[in-house]
Amino acid sequence: MAKSTSDAKKTETKPAEKPKDLKPMLATLVDKAFDEEGWIYEVKWDGYRAIAYVDNGTVELRSRNNNPFNEKFYPIYQAFKQWKVDAILDGEIAVINEKGIADFSDLQGWRSEADGELVFYAFDLLWLDGKNLMDEPLSTRRELLEQLVPADGIIKVSRTFNEKGTDFFAAAEKMGLEGIIAKKADSKYHPDLRSKDWLKIKTELHQELIIGGYTKNENTSRKFSALLLGIFDEGVFKFVCPVGTGFSAKLQSEILEKLKPLILEECPFNVVPDYNKPSRFRPNPPKASVTWVQPELVVEISYRELTKDGAIRQPSFRGLREDKNAREVTRERPAGTSKLVEDAGSLHEKQVISRPGKKERKTLLNPAEESQVRNINGYDVKFSNLSKIFWPEEGVSKRDMLNYYYQVAPYILPYLKERPQTMNRFPNGIHGKSFYQKDVKGKVPEWLATFEYYSETDKRLKEFPVANDEASLLYLVSLGCIEINPWSSRCASPDNPDWCIIDLDPDKNPFEEVIATACITKDVLDSAGITSFCKTSGSTGLHIYIPLEAKYTYEDSKEFGRVIAKLVHRELPEFTSIERLTQKRKGKLYIDFLQNRPQATVAGPYSLRPRSGATVSMPLDWEEIRSGLTIKDYTIFNALDKIKEQGDIFKGVLGTGIDLPKAKSALEKLL
Repeated sequence: MAKSTSDAKKTETKPAEKPKDLKPMLATLVDKAFDEEGWIYEVKWDGYRAIAYVDNGTVELRSRNNNPFNEKFYPIYQAFKQWKVDAILDGEIAVINEKGIADFSDLQGWRSEADGELVFYAFDLLWLDGKNLMDEPLSTRRELLEQLVPADGIIKVSRTFNEKGTDFFAAAEKMGLEGIIAKKADSKYHPDLRSKDWLKIKTELHQELIIGGYTKNENTSRKFSALLLGIFDEGVFKFVCPVGTGFSAKLQSEILEKLKPLILEECPFNVVPDYNKPSRFRPNPPKASVTWVQPELVVEISYRELTKDGAIRQPSFRGLREDKNAREVTRERPAGTSKLVEDAGSLHEKQVISRPGKKERKTLLNPAEESQVRNINGYDVKFSNLSKIFWPEEGVSKRDMLNYYYQVAPYILPYLKERPQTMNRFPNGIHGKSFYQKDVKGKVPEWLATFEYYSETDKRLKEFPVANDEASLLYLVSLGCIEINPWSSRCASPDNPDWCIIDLDPDKNPFEEVIATACITKDVLDSAGITSFCKTSGSTGLHIYIPLEAKYTYEDSKEFGRVIAKLVHRELPEFTSIERLTQKRKGKLYIDFLQNRPQATVAGPYSLRPRSGATVSMPLDWEEIRSGLTIKDYTIFNALDKIKEQGDIFKGVLGTGIDLPKAKSALEKLL
């Protein structure tokens, strides 16, 4: 949330009507850095310019041409919605890579928080609490901006530097930044004006151009060979250059899809370009066909040199600029720095940019698109029907479920890897028809691991799915597997479980009795020096795990569990039972040790459950197993917060196993 402005520097600015459709002030390109008093410097962030209109929770995030960015960059929009101020901010939307550098190609492909760290770098404040600040000096606006923006979060203040411009530029160039911005400290803000009070100096040459067509060479496997680019000059569309490098196959497909509705019969350039002329590098170029398109789609290229006659040398595609209007694109020729400045020590890398902190997983799927394809572990996984509601009472959608599993994947996968999975599918949510699926032979992608196993029940070979990685996990979840049910054993040793489970399964018992039973179980195990871990089932009971390290058989584990169950039942005979048949339990809590048999499963740690409340099977510290605990304490809404705070407190289950014969013998002496 934005900081309070009650202590902000007072200004004499008079109240005014709040602007609605501002176009940002622009900087003039110059050819080199300079050192001059009265100027401040900023990083030139390689992203999309954006204006944020904030009014006490109501937000409009727009591009420089007033196109909406609310849905496209939804985390920034949601962050601004928390601000309880009336303000207009100017800034840049960027995706920051692991080096702390804005990466325009990552921004181009950004669809959700899984695609990179999205940031809004605020560098100017135009309006605050009913006052127009645009006639105030930049230094005043910046001071108010720094008081307004929180220290942490996705919205950040773009730092300014009172350094020598030449030193700052050298540091930016060394670090691979796009360039720097120089601004007069006393400059006013002039919307929709390219001002000489703001100057930009680039470390490499860039130019925005407009697609007028594309070529495809004979016998090529590429979608197209080159884009034919031009620019409007006094209303006339003129050819500038082709660009044939900088594309991935996926990007080429996306560009062609956007160009499809723009295809023309005739050339849109004022003169048909010689798009296939020989050069000294290619004296005999292959034959090429051409497709003309209406000049609407703007791209950005980088290039090595601009010749004296204006020709661009060695252009390379950088990305689409859907935030730019084709008619507003102009040729950027660097002006002489010295003349513009007249008219109008060593710098460490860490002073220029802030390194990103430990990266936390956020969402995989964005909130707008109903069907999305994401590349996970090198595989394209399609997710559809994302708005389908799976928990109607809570309004939790399939999209929410998939985003949860993406975020929890690093924690849940250690309990799933190399373990066959019994699928319990709820394709229409928790109130829809569900069904078990244990055989996926020929029904899943080839990259998804499976485990062939002979079923004594069905007297045939089956292939169980195995969730070895995120792609596999999310693919299974997308089929409606709300809960994840791994075997206790791994594919390499299917008859040797990694843990013994005591499942405390209440009938009509109050949950306080489940808690009491778990505590007695812990006491029994502690008496014999047996390590144990507990989690909520996410449904009605508690699960107690004892690590075995795959050193014993399922039969060994089951009989060990039987001894534990007998001892606990002896302590609590009034409300517990070890009877397998439901009618014999007489409504008592069942101490179930029969889960310790081949192919039997319970919901894994951190698994969601198909129950009201969107509950999670949550590992707990034994100290948390006390009066007042409820199953609904941990849900899709808060589970990740607990996990991030405590880490994986269940991981001991996968550690050193107990000496089962010794432990069983110690317990049997208590019978």
